[in-house]
Amino acid sequence: MRRNPFGVDICCRKGSRSPLQELYSPTQLELSNTAVLHQMRRDQVTDTCRANSALSRKRRVLTPSDLKHLVVDEDHELIYCYVPKVACTNWKRLMMVLTGRGKYSDPMEIPASEAHVAANLKTLNQYSIPEINHRLKSYMKFLFVREPFERLVSAYRNKFTQKYNTSFHKRYGTKIIRRQRKNATQEALRRGDDVRFEEFVAYLIDPHTQREEPFNEHWQTVHSLCHPCHIHYDLVGKYETLEEDSNYVLRLAGVGSYLRFPTYAKSTRTTDEMTTEFFQNISSEHQTQLYEVYKLDFLMFNYSVPSYLKLE
Repeated sequence: MRRNPFGVDICCRKGSRSPLQELYSPTQLELSNTAVLHQMRRDQVTDTCRANSALSRKRRVLTPSDLKHLVVDEDHELIYCYVPKVACTNWKRLMMVLTGRGKYSDPMEIPASEAHVAANLKTLNQYSIPEINHRLKSYMKFLFVREPFERLVSAYRNKFTQKYNTSFHKRYGTKIIRRQRKNATQEALRRGDDVRFEEFVAYLIDPHTQREEPFNEHWQTVHSLCHPCHIHYDLVGKYETLEEDSNYVLRLAGVGSYLRFPTYAKSTRTTDEMTTEFFQNISSEHQTQLYEVYKLDFLMFNYSVPSYLKLE
């Protein structure tokens, strides 16, 4: 048993250092520079949790059902909390390669639909309590985050403006139109496929929505999906430096020489400019209420208040 400077017990894998050891006591100089950046990101999360403890720790204890977003790779001692709309399809593909024991070699050969089949990856909630605690203590835990409103616009565009997403139109679109649109046509109420962004925002800030059921994972806050005030994440990757941060994780896991994060430019990607456009028609009152919903994500992951917001 080796102890690292941070007091985490690390059981060494045969013939190699664990990702946690590589992260906290790097052997290569260029990795140690990156380690400083990630220490700053960790500190930001810790400080935000401490400063907002009433908000961030509403839940005193996590239950196994809170852990269904944490994907486990036992072979490389990794735990990845996936956040929809933050490259989670490609990271699930990578986790399938890492846990597949030779079944896959190229992540991009795995169809996106296959990456989202729950049975293809093991999540932390499937373990016993002692097994969960052991893995939380000795595996490297990481997640990827994105500017909260850019992520929100990305979710809206994907789920409500694409004709093929009929399950979302039926499940959420019909409900949003029924509640938020005066004099909605019977056709709109039946199909739910033409939700406006303003209506989506009104639905998110409506207290009734939050009392009724948890947000869908595509627009749920990162702190509610991954519980960073209860789970100490060793590494916070950012969408803005996605390739760099992802390849750093792969290097720490000892697979960087043969596995890289898939590079391809998505032409439909939601950008900051696009997000600004979408917020043009949102009243300052609604912008302020929406910012309150996502405020902890902004603070925790060091995203400044967007310049286009007209907060009250």
